[in-house]
Amino acid sequence: MTHTAPLPILPATASAQAIAPAPGGARLRATGILLAVVSALAFSSSGPLVKPLLEAGWSLSSALVIRMGLAGIILSPALVRAMRRERSFLRRHAGSLLAFGLAPVAGCQLLFFSAMQTMPVAVALLIQYLAPVFLVGFAWLRTRRAPSRLVILGSVIAIAGLVLVVDVSGARFDLLGTILALGAALCVCVYFVMSERTGDDLPPLALASGGLLTGALVMAFIGAVGAIPFSAPEVTVVFRSVEVAGWLPILWVGAVGTTLGYALGVMSVPRIGSRLASFVGLSEVLFALLFSWMLLSETPAPIQFVGGALILVGVVLVRMDAEAAAEVTNPVEPLPAEDAPGIR
Repeated sequence: MTHTAPLPILPATASAQAIAPAPGGARLRATGILLAVVSALAFSSSGPLVKPLLEAGWSLSSALVIRMGLAGIILSPALVRAMRRERSFLRRHAGSLLAFGLAPVAGCQLLFFSAMQTMPVAVALLIQYLAPVFLVGFAWLRTRRAPSRLVILGSVIAIAGLVLVVDVSGARFDLLGTILALGAALCVCVYFVMSERTGDDLPPLALASGGLLTGALVMAFIGAVGAIPFSAPEVTVVFRSVEVAGWLPILWVGAVGTTLGYALGVMSVPRIGSRLASFVGLSEVLFALLFSWMLLSETPAPIQFVGGALILVGVVLVRMDAEAAAEVTNPVEPLPAEDAPGIR
């Protein structure tokens, strides 16, 4: 998931105020990086916890509905506050809430897990995590200004590290899987770009809650009409030879992993920008290795530690560029809203 110049998802309006890093706001940026790292840590716990559930008979759709729905409900006070503050909130921001729910929430996961069925997981993961590079390229095309040498070098080193971490050796090319994984990567880009453009008019947590609830409803509808299997049997799963009830890991994934992941993620991006946030988000794959090691006894290979170190070096280089450009930070356009003269 990633950041840089705003993506024209909908026409922009100048009436809202976006949160953007202020010149000299070192503390704000440091807080943003911390939030982004904790967000990646929270997201990374989901895979290792959900994997045993899927192997025990749960369908992906049921796990996603519970994950999104529970997180959306927990974050719903922010959405309710925004609705109480402005009666026309849902009507004015329906497009943004729907777009966030369809692309970064439901679309990303559906496309990624669909890609996993046609190609190795490692390759699908690698393609999805190309999102930071896509954002750098998009900013290059949009502004006609080449990224700095630090950003280019950081991108190359980070992706090289990612290749080592996910281990794509011996993988075969699959056209359909590649297209699906690229779609997931674009959804990740939308996540960072939309998060960067939140502000007082559309608070980050309100966007996260509305998007998660929308995504849960979409997944529930798809399962209800039989387009994808929907199954959630009562099972027992095993972590490190310890048996636990199946509802415990999915409860953690929804109430902690997904809630904190989206909440802290959408709060971090306006503070540090979509580009840096996307590169920090690469740490999610490192944390996922750690959780797989702790919970599933899947010991990382030495080369994966080397890859992890390269990812960190790449992130540091991109961060150094962000630090050098801190004095010329440009504000981003806020997410569009329908003009409404209603009571606030």
